[in-house]
Amino acid sequence: MKYADNLFARRDPRPLPAAVPAVMPLPATTPPATHPAAPRPGAPAPAADPAAARQEEPAGSKLIVGANIKLKGVEIDDCDTLVVEGRVEATMVSRAIQIAENGAFSGKVDVDVAEIRGDFKGEMTARKRLVIHASGHVSGKIRYGKMLVQEGGEISGDVAGLGETALPLVR
Repeated sequence: MKYADNLFARRDPRPLPAAVPAVMPLPATTPPATHPAAPRPGAPAPAADPAAARQEEPAGSKLIVGANIKLKGVEIDDCDTLVVEGRVEATMVSRAIQIAENGAFSGKVDVDVAEIRGDFKGEMTARKRLVIHASGHVSGKIRYGKMLVQEGGEISGDVAGLGETALPLVR
């Protein structure tokens, strides 16, 4: 088989192991789990468990370009979140982009939320929110719904809100 011949679609002829039962019996020494009764009137509500909240969130597709990795000349689609720790030169339509402190992105981006800690150069449309952290540098044609720039963050180029349009001159 050649290297480029569909490596990931190969089928393994070996049989799969037997299914693991959905409920495993607990050891006899484990005390039974107690469930809290209804909260008492006037008692403070218990805090929500952050781990449980994370499990309830739908698992989206995430692409992580690690440190020392360079991804060049691609078009990224159907990716919920792109995390850039290395270098990316691409065109992307996604829900979110996160550029780490040592990360760099060059190209065109159309996202809901952009969070920049590293470098961005190119054309960006952040429909909902653009956040530039203190270590972030953004340049190019930038359009945003809402923007937050922390002290130390830099932005330059053709920058405008999505709702802003050029007003005609009145004489």
